[in-house]
Amino acid sequence: MISSDYQNRKYLIRAIFLLVGILFAVRLFMLQVMSNEYKFSAENNVLRYITEYPARGLIYDRNGVLLVFNEAAYDLMIIPGQIKAFDTTELCALIHIDREKFLTRLKKTKKYSFHKPSLFLKQISREDYAYLAEKLYKYPGFYVQARTLRKYPVPVAGHLLGYIGEVNKKEIAADNFYFQGDYIGKSGLEKSYENILRGEKGLRVVMVDVFNREKGPFSAGKYDTSASPGLDLHISIDTELQAYGELLMQNKIGSIVALEPSTGEILALVTAPSYDPNLLVGRIRSKNYLLLSEDSLKPLMNRAIMGTYPPGSTFKVVNALIGMQEEVLFPTTQYSCDGPETRPIRCTHYHETPLMLNSAIQNSCNPYFWNVFRSIITKPEFGHDSVGFRHWRDHVMSFGFGKRFNTDIPFELKGNIPSSSYYDNIYTKGHWRALTIRSLAIGQGEILFTPLQLANLSVIIANKGYYFHPHILKSIGNEENPYDDFIQKQYTSIDAKHFDFIRKAMLDVFEGEHGTARWYKLDSVYICGKTGTVENPHGKDHSMFIAFAPIDDPKIALSVIVENAGYGSSWAVPIATLLIEKYLLGEVKRTWIEERMINSNLISDE
Repeated sequence: MISSDYQNRKYLIRAIFLLVGILFAVRLFMLQVMSNEYKFSAENNVLRYITEYPARGLIYDRNGVLLVFNEAAYDLMIIPGQIKAFDTTELCALIHIDREKFLTRLKKTKKYSFHKPSLFLKQISREDYAYLAEKLYKYPGFYVQARTLRKYPVPVAGHLLGYIGEVNKKEIAADNFYFQGDYIGKSGLEKSYENILRGEKGLRVVMVDVFNREKGPFSAGKYDTSASPGLDLHISIDTELQAYGELLMQNKIGSIVALEPSTGEILALVTAPSYDPNLLVGRIRSKNYLLLSEDSLKPLMNRAIMGTYPPGSTFKVVNALIGMQEEVLFPTTQYSCDGPETRPIRCTHYHETPLMLNSAIQNSCNPYFWNVFRSIITKPEFGHDSVGFRHWRDHVMSFGFGKRFNTDIPFELKGNIPSSSYYDNIYTKGHWRALTIRSLAIGQGEILFTPLQLANLSVIIANKGYYFHPHILKSIGNEENPYDDFIQKQYTSIDAKHFDFIRKAMLDVFEGEHGTARWYKLDSVYICGKTGTVENPHGKDHSMFIAFAPIDDPKIALSVIVENAGYGSSWAVPIATLLIEKYLLGEVKRTWIEERMINSNLISDE
């Protein structure tokens, strides 16, 4: 006889099975009737999830001139698992590729994923898309994804604006915003402000019939999200000045950087040779990029921020300012010069001797500034030349040399200001003197500046001792000056009182009887400048010039470098004064100088 305990256990087990059955029934009802989860799964092969790509933000110059806008383009997407038999020849003709390339791309997309969409052919033109759209129903598994391409109505400032390109694996891994086939800013402003320009993606879920035709939004668009366009940028570039600078620098190698002293805004950033930014857009981009990258003149290199040069005689004003700050140099200090026979540093020409500081700047006298440099390094209170050198270097670094400005200019180089440890390693500690490093007195040797840093030197002198970090951005959308660190004054270690004399001496470079730029002065604008002829071990000297104008209320400060062109007064000075004339007066009246600069070909003359 079975005990009552076992009888009760039998009922308990039945109750448990009954309860489990009820729970399964309820769950099945919920899944099949109340929930869309399985409906989604079942309909997955007839639903298409289409990313809505936002329009990138537009870019305008300081005067509202449109520099970059968007033009419609289309990417052909593929889901290999949905492909059925079709006429391969016809599709190849529609998208202008041969059968071999078609099969190669098909194999690659199948390897990526059999069920996920991937890019098959990018950037189909509007004209080709019109023909393709009519017959797309014949090709199950293919669909078109709308995109935008960048267009440049004014083909200037390619290096500054930058370009966009397809993301690589590293960029995808760094930011989950991107997937294979997406585009990202690769250089210039497109890179610096990628997060602002790119906008936010949207998603569209559509129903597709067996003929690969969209039948409308799924569930009345309930699951769709809208794309948000990127924000517009308003930048500091003056398009007219930029275009004029590029015109003057055609058939030359070098750069022009023009800044607004009162803000640090970049008015022009010219690199020569340059390129039309439209060349790096669309399906022609890869071919053109290869051609540009293989060009021996390196047109893709942004010399304005990546070229590094000894500053030559333009650096003499820095040594003069340091000498006055250290009280080893005064306006009346005299040194003699015997021209090319002078030792240990010779002069480039004969001139009056002895001379004082103003005449030394006018004549760009090498021996004079060697004596200034030596007096700084060997100042008795420093005890040893290496200690004096460290003090000198601290002053130089306060001008922003030897470091990056770290604003919105990508790939900017910092140049080089050698340290005492550098010379210790070469000559051993305690075994080098001012005489050992005398080339620094005239801006030669190991010292290297970028053209941007040289233009900023002009700003510092124009502002009597301070500068703002050079930058390109004026506003994002309607937000003025969004980055406060761009507009903070950066002071040098030189007292403001010392700059008045240097400014007057730089004015005499144009207005003085022996000024090295006197042939190019303007009647209606007082320009302050300093020429430089930079020794080049690989060929002819580089022509260099820094300037600002007008002296009483500086509106523009700039640097001009023309590689392998000889004296600073031969090429850099006339180009700089033409830019100043154009910017401040609105037109150029010295057309004979303009024509010579535009029509000269210094590349073929090498």
